[in-house]
Amino acid sequence: MAIDLDQPEQDEPQPGSTAYVLQEMQLYSYRPFEDEPDGRPLPDTRLMGGAIADIFDAMVACLIDTRIEPDLEDLAWNIVNVFQRAGERIERGLDDNERAQKRLQKQQDGSEVKSVELERKIAEGITMIERRDTMETFRDMGAEQFEKYLRKPWMPWSGAMVNHKALTSAVLDSRKQIDKRAYQDARVLNPDGPRFVLSAGPNFEDHALICGTLDKLLAQFPDMVLVHGKTPTGGEHIAACWARNRDVPQDPRKPDWDRHGNAAPFKRNDVMLQIMPKGVIVFPGSGIQANLADKARKLGIKVWDFSERRAP
Repeated sequence: MAIDLDQPEQDEPQPGSTAYVLQEMQLYSYRPFEDEPDGRPLPDTRLMGGAIADIFDAMVACLIDTRIEPDLEDLAWNIVNVFQRAGERIERGLDDNERAQKRLQKQQDGSEVKSVELERKIAEGITMIERRDTMETFRDMGAEQFEKYLRKPWMPWSGAMVNHKALTSAVLDSRKQIDKRAYQDARVLNPDGPRFVLSAGPNFEDHALICGTLDKLLAQFPDMVLVHGKTPTGGEHIAACWARNRDVPQDPRKPDWDRHGNAAPFKRNDVMLQIMPKGVIVFPGSGIQANLADKARKLGIKVWDFSERRAP
């Protein structure tokens, strides 16, 4: 076929906008979050478990009984760590998404544009939560395979190994109940309320004076806590019985005779004053009670001194 060199060449047709879009999709596939949220489904759990098992089976079969076997543990650990880091990266993206939502909430002016932007950020946040939960599921499956082959649990070098998908309402309710019980147990061991220190000699047994004084104190401070030296006889024993009958919490501080010897009662006085009680009640006794009263006054703590049987 003869070619006429004198005939002008025809211009090549230029691709249209549709062809450009199709070419972009062929080269880069579908890119979510540009114009609309990603509507594709999440991976099937059964396929996820099979994929992780295949990865570990292939790695172990390839490296076992070879010179690279000493590196197997480190390589297997990093396989699981890939999903741990991916979940943390998505978690950081969730933080950015939350800040963007708060910003858009303040910018809402009733226009459709602002409303659509906020709705898109909400949809993106939901998708990111699902992606994070999927990465945590991958990580947990990998951790199971790691323990199966390496005979030790997988633990991250840094950060927490949290599974947000497992935090169901029942789990949260259970944790709240456990925390509540722990708080109640702590209050039994370390009750709340203003503390009053009482000290008396082992031979002082004026029940009327001790109980009458404590009754007046309880009337003013219904939530009071009685701190005493736990002496088995005398005024402190009477005060302990009074507290038990009145349902008043007690915080006994027994001297450590084995550690401090004869100085134990005076060291005990220091310990009782370290809690900075609201007041100190001193009944007749010995130099131990006088020492407690003197130290309390120097600290600016109110002292009711009955060592001479005076009225408060």
